[in-house]
Amino acid sequence: MENATYVALSSQMAIQRQMDVVANNLANASTPAFKGEEMLFSQYLVRPSGQRSPIAFVQDAGTVRDLREGPITQTGNPLDLAISGQGYFAVQTPLGVRYTRNGHFQLDSQGQIVTSQGYPVLTNSGQPLVVPANTHGITVATDGTVSVGQDGSGQQAALGQLQLVDFPAPQAVTPAANGLWVTDQTPQPATATVQQGMLEQSNVQPVVELTRMLSVARESGTVKTFLDEEDQRRGNAIDKLSQVS
Repeated sequence: MENATYVALSSQMAIQRQMDVVANNLANASTPAFKGEEMLFSQYLVRPSGQRSPIAFVQDAGTVRDLREGPITQTGNPLDLAISGQGYFAVQTPLGVRYTRNGHFQLDSQGQIVTSQGYPVLTNSGQPLVVPANTHGITVATDGTVSVGQDGSGQQAALGQLQLVDFPAPQAVTPAANGLWVTDQTPQPATATVQQGMLEQSNVQPVVELTRMLSVARESGTVKTFLDEEDQRRGNAIDKLSQVS
């Protein structure tokens, strides 16, 4: 019967998708603040006409993101900012506001705090934060307030507070390009804190992903062997039936 072949093919398609997810995790094992993903599978039951028992196919139900915080490492760079807890920085892009946990920031030619791609990081007022040229010693408090020292004065002047947001459905925040995230949800103030001179690393564990990749490869080989044997069985059956006079 062809049903066994169809079930095996549905499994093979799901395995291929799983391999793609594992490969993407490994490729981003060193990407700051990257969140690993895992596959979700489910059964898809079909009851063919004339059969009492249903046939169970493998269905790719999508992916789920591992939202656990990645390791935080010290860099010493005053514009490297790590978020401790759930939350995102808000970033202005040509396509609208996007969100990121990758706090590897820098100053552009206008003194704005920007991402590695040059997108301005927004404050609570929804505006870019500009560091004046005649200041020094950038300090970022745990609530995201940015202060600088002024020439000839030992006092710190607050420039603004970086916007920290979170969302009621974190899994509905979808990845965009350049480590950014996008969602239609209304942002809410995050309860997370900012750590200056720190950078969150990827939460992917390469050893775990390599083990998972080997397991997926073995599963793919098992299904291929079954398909080859099933094809051979059907071929033999056709040959024998054709010889019956």
